[in-house]
Amino acid sequence: MSAMGLTTQLAERRDGIAPAEVPIRGDGEHIMNPHANLKQIERIVERLERVLAGHPRPIPLHVPTFRGNCAAYVNECIETGWVSSVGAFVERFEADLVRYTGARHAVACVNGTAALHMALLLAGVKPGDEVICPALTFVATANAIRHAEATPHFVDVEPQALGIDPVALERHLEDVARREDDGGCLNASTGCPIRAVVIMHAFGHPANVDGVQAVCEKWGLTLVEDAAESLGSFANGRHTGTIGRLGVLSFNGNKVITTGGGGAILTNDADLAARGKHLTTTAKQPHPWAYVHDEVAYNYRMPNLNAALGCAQMEYLDELLAAKRRLAERYVEAFSDLEGVSILVEPDGCRSNYWLNALVLEHGTEADRDALLATLHEAGFLCRPIWEPMHRLSMFTACPRGPLPVTESFAARVVNIPSSAHLATSDIQKE
Repeated sequence: MSAMGLTTQLAERRDGIAPAEVPIRGDGEHIMNPHANLKQIERIVERLERVLAGHPRPIPLHVPTFRGNCAAYVNECIETGWVSSVGAFVERFEADLVRYTGARHAVACVNGTAALHMALLLAGVKPGDEVICPALTFVATANAIRHAEATPHFVDVEPQALGIDPVALERHLEDVARREDDGGCLNASTGCPIRAVVIMHAFGHPANVDGVQAVCEKWGLTLVEDAAESLGSFANGRHTGTIGRLGVLSFNGNKVITTGGGGAILTNDADLAARGKHLTTTAKQPHPWAYVHDEVAYNYRMPNLNAALGCAQMEYLDELLAAKRRLAERYVEAFSDLEGVSILVEPDGCRSNYWLNALVLEHGTEADRDALLATLHEAGFLCRPIWEPMHRLSMFTACPRGPLPVTESFAARVVNIPSSAHLATSDIQKE
């Protein structure tokens, strides 16, 4: 490639969040879209500099906060030898999640994708089924549906919180589906059962669960909540992940609290919880020494070592959430007088954990996004675009879908900005 040819510059990967690719020329200069509004981009960068002044750069999108008993609990696992999936911290972590979320049961898993896979199986999803989910989501949502040998069926989101739009969902089902005599729902175009709906709470903002639940009840569909991003978020006083039949959380390294890798299933159904625990522990029958397994199952149980880290962070979760809310408020204030861009905020009646703050560029300024990302990275702010919509990914292009105008619009206009809790205040420090 010539000196003027295109190359790609990648910032260092950190804490499980790969930085965005920034196109540059061979001489190191960024390639700016000739239609980008450079003055507006400068104003956006200036406001981030104002909010994040004093923090060393580069500033990652989101990093964990380790303090309190984190080291002590992990060292306890090491010193006692209880590091795998048998250990007191696993059940303690599940009890902490039950106490905090209000769910009756929690099943700790190795990661959020495994938890969602298991939740779909518990919801009755079978090979050949279709499962409705938003087209605008992280890929794990659709991947988990594939892991269950089902087909993702994509629908549009609403602009308020980027969750499934119940009106668009209802309209799409009226166009493509019919109720069967047994109460089920069938895609009249493909002949496949539509078994469930997975609603996702984007960036921690609660989606319209009640609206989607009403549509699910009308069409005989099971509602599963992908609450991977929303620990600490509440919709009308109820924690996300506890409203549908099942919900899942994630504790990846980039979440509000982390177990390194981890997830959990939430449910109010004791039978589903018991079956979930059985299937995530290789379907092993209780016995002092014998290895007796009664069906093909999964090794999805969270290790004690990871759960110990989660238990320690649950002790200061409220402080992290308060700090993230203060950071969000500072962003809202900083951008309040700038036309052409806004901060995505929690819907009415909801309390968001503000996992990731999001800039939304106004319609007609889509050309600014990539130039903005390049400039932000150059300034030391490791921001990211929103996810590539699922229907554009090669493995999902043939999946059924409804009209996606809001998805297409927001996919071109959203930029996530640094959101770590320690950025809000000096009294929460990374150690």
